[in-house]
Amino acid sequence: MDTIKAYIEENKQRFLDELFGLLRIPSISSISEHKPDMVRGAEYWRETLLKAGADRAEVMPTPGNPVVYGEKIIDPKLPTVLVYAHYDVMPVDPIELWKSQPFEPEIRDGKIYARGADDDKGQGFMHAKAFELMVKTNTLPCNVKFMIEGEEEIGSPNLGKWCQDNKEMLKADVILVSDTSMIGKDVPSITTGLRGLAYVEVEVTGPNRDLHSGLFGGAVANPANILAKMIASLHDENNRVTIPGFYDDVLEVSPEERADMARAPFNLDDYKKALDIDDIHGEAGYTTMERTGIRPTLDVNGIWGGYIGEGAKTVLPSKAYAKISMRLVPNQNHEKIAQLFKKHFESIAPKSVKVKVTPHHGGQGYVAPTNTPAYRAASRAIEDVYGIKPVPFRSGGSIPIISTFEQVLGIKSILLGFGLESDAIHSPNENYPLEQFFKGIEVIPRFYKYFSEK
Repeated sequence: MDTIKAYIEENKQRFLDELFGLLRIPSISSISEHKPDMVRGAEYWRETLLKAGADRAEVMPTPGNPVVYGEKIIDPKLPTVLVYAHYDVMPVDPIELWKSQPFEPEIRDGKIYARGADDDKGQGFMHAKAFELMVKTNTLPCNVKFMIEGEEEIGSPNLGKWCQDNKEMLKADVILVSDTSMIGKDVPSITTGLRGLAYVEVEVTGPNRDLHSGLFGGAVANPANILAKMIASLHDENNRVTIPGFYDDVLEVSPEERADMARAPFNLDDYKKALDIDDIHGEAGYTTMERTGIRPTLDVNGIWGGYIGEGAKTVLPSKAYAKISMRLVPNQNHEKIAQLFKKHFESIAPKSVKVKVTPHHGGQGYVAPTNTPAYRAASRAIEDVYGIKPVPFRSGGSIPIISTFEQVLGIKSILLGFGLESDAIHSPNENYPLEQFFKGIEVIPRFYKYFSEK
C-alpha cells in the first residue's frame, strides 16, 4: 500500500490541475443555455478516462445530456466494479455571496472552492485518479466500468432508460458511488440509506393582472398572502406534514436501530453554532439525526411573486409561486406522494384563486445492507486510511437514480462518500478539503483490493 501514497505524492499537483479543468466548465444542467457546457463536461470526462488507462471511453447520447461510459476489462472472470458519478452541477445563485468566482477554482485554507468541488466533480474525479493509479502501477485487481451522467441535479430523467437500453454493457458486481458525505473528517462513515424525493412547483393565480394595492387591497384575494397561508397549513403544531395519507407507507425504524444510530457522534451545540441558529426545529419526538435520516419532510425551496426589485412598488400580484420538495423514506412512493400533495393543495385553495400544481422530478429512497462483501471491503478500506472503523448512517439527501439502478440493473450500490457537512454543496462557496480529496484516492484502491479478495 506504500505504492498508493507514493503515487499520490508524486502526482498531487497534476491531479489538482486536471480537476480544475473540469471545475472550470459551467455544466449547470437545469439552465438550458449551458447545453454546450454539458457536452464539454462529458468530453472532458471521456478524455480523462482514456488518459487514465481505460480501454474504451465514449460519450453516449440520451434525449437530454450525454452519458460518459468507460471500461477496462482485464479478465472477464474477475469481479467488476461499476463507478457512478455526475458531471452536472447546481446553479450558483446568489452569485454575490461567493468569495471567489464559482467556476474559477481556488485553494484557500486547505480547501478547493468552486461549484462542483465536492458535488460531484471533486468526488467523482477521485475515482478517475484512483483508477489511473492502479493502472499505472499495475495493481488493478479487477474489471472497472464508469458511468458518468449529466442530469443528476435534475433527477436523472433519462438515465433509467439508458441503463435499460445498455443493461448488458453495464453488468457488474457492485456500483461504487462517491456522492455522499461523512459524519466528520474525524468520524468516517458509510452512507447506508438515502431518502427519496418528490419535487413540485405550485402556482396561485388571483386577478388577471397586477393591481394597485391601495385601490384593490382588501377587496381582491392576494395570491402571495393566500400562498403563504396554504403553505403554513402544511405542517401542524408538532411539525408533522398534514397531507392526508402522507405517512401511510412510512416504515417506522425499530427502537434497536434508533439506538444504534444514536451511537454516531453528534454535538447539538456545535451543530447550532455552525449554522448560526439559536435552536433546532423539526418533527416532535425525534432527534436531529433522525429527522434528517429516517423521517419524511416537506420544505419550501423557493417562493416568489409580485414586485421584488429595488425600492417600493405597491402592487397586489396576479400570481405567486413556490417550489416545494418532499424528502421521503423507504417504502414511500414519490409519484404517489406527488399526487397526494396535488390533491390536497388544490382542495385547500379558496375559490378566490386558481391553483396549479406541477410535479417535477422525484425518486425512491434507498437502504443498503451492511453485511455484504462490498460493505465490508469499504469499511476495511476506510479503517486502513482513517485509523477508525466507519459508522454506518442514513443520509437525509437523495440520489434518486440509486434505487433505479437496483430496479433496472439488479445491482446494489456502495455509497462511499468523502464530503463534509461544511462543504456547502448547492450553496455559495462550495468547497472540498484537499485532505478528503487525497484520502479518497487512498481509500478507493484499497476497496478494489479487498472487494476482489471476497
